[in-house]
Amino acid sequence: MTFSPISALSPLDGRYAAKLAPLRPLMSEQGYMQRRVQVEVAWFIALSDAGFNEFKPLSPGARTYLLSLVKNFSEADGLAIKDIEKVTNHDVKAVEYWIKSKFEARPELLAAAEFVHFACTSEDINNTSHALQLKGARHQVILPGLDALITKLREMAHAYADVSMLSRTHGQTASPTTVGKEVANVLVRLVAAREKIAAVPLMGKMNGAVGNFNAHLSAWPDFDWEAFSKKVIETPEPLGLGLTFQPYSIQIEPHDYMAELFDALARTNTILIDWSRDVWGYVSLGYFKQRLKAGEIGSSTMPHKVNPIDFENAEGNLGLANALLRHLSEKLPISRWQRDLTDSTVLRNMGVAVGYATLAYASLLTGLNKLEINEEAIADDLDASWEVLAEPIQTVMRRFGVQGAYEKLKEVTRGKTVRAEDLHGLIRSLEIPDAEKERLLAMTPASYVGKAAELARRA
Repeated sequence: MTFSPISALSPLDGRYAAKLAPLRPLMSEQGYMQRRVQVEVAWFIALSDAGFNEFKPLSPGARTYLLSLVKNFSEADGLAIKDIEKVTNHDVKAVEYWIKSKFEARPELLAAAEFVHFACTSEDINNTSHALQLKGARHQVILPGLDALITKLREMAHAYADVSMLSRTHGQTASPTTVGKEVANVLVRLVAAREKIAAVPLMGKMNGAVGNFNAHLSAWPDFDWEAFSKKVIETPEPLGLGLTFQPYSIQIEPHDYMAELFDALARTNTILIDWSRDVWGYVSLGYFKQRLKAGEIGSSTMPHKVNPIDFENAEGNLGLANALLRHLSEKLPISRWQRDLTDSTVLRNMGVAVGYATLAYASLLTGLNKLEINEEAIADDLDASWEVLAEPIQTVMRRFGVQGAYEKLKEVTRGKTVRAEDLHGLIRSLEIPDAEKERLLAMTPASYVGKAAELARRA
């Protein structure tokens, strides 16, 4: 069978392939190979500048050429490496051989070819490549996706700051809020979660087979290999990797930063699952309408339906993302003794986990952009829920020492359909100052929103 989107096992490369185009160059196997080439090239150039008599500094032309191997890395290059791997049965060695093959007809580089992958174990290349993949995905895809949602939520919070809305605690009518304040609640949580993702340091180690620079020191015992490795890892791209140096490791980088990053992503996704479900409910209540799209069908048998599919899609894909992210964060920091290979195959699914999250962010944003507020439905719901004013009435009664205030309001309102006149009759009978009576009589469910509008605008 010829591979095509319709024959893909994963919907990320099938049904949703177009939506994940920005992520694919970063988190695909081709992206992984390109980062491996980047690490090998950075290490090779740095070795030439280390002051070794056996490896003189490279010429400007050689440096430019080497960096072009990274910058111009193509699908054809990736396939060429895969062809080499068919012989070596080792993916990192295939990258090394591919780089050396690019030295042909370049005597300066050919003479120094044995310094490609010098003193490195495969994991020196792999762990830094994974960190570079995550660096690119975070900067170019994940944070921009969340920032777009944050911008939209802030816009909604401010636009609907004054639109009073009935709250529901335990699914029952409760003290009113505003639409903007409920959006602001999500906005503030999402901003905090986004900052946690952005703050995770992306670690890298280049210290040999068991983390002790054994091979390095066998070649040059008096050279400060730890300082050299730190410089390569922390020097900004393209001459370095722009990562954070990990000084202690076994053969593999411990992956604790990955667990921290994936947990931060999962917590963010949980906030968005919560919001997706709430919006779904508000659409069901009629608080929001969904902008129609010409030609779109909501049901194969019910022509009237406009389903909240974007929020359902987001919820489902956020759940898939979290299932993978949590496995990654729980599994990756565990390795038997100095190395086992259980992390290797799992790490190849980072892009799948991030892909489902990315897909969900796009679906959620699409859904939010379709929403139109239905102020009439929201107002009708409020006007049918005068029982929510039992709270402010009994609170004022307690202020003025009216005995059994809570119990009296409970008797009038609990489990009953409450009308404005029922409450007004009670208010007029109270032994409280007339000014307070007038204030309570003027109150409506729509006006009893506390600081909701102010809080919404502040977010």
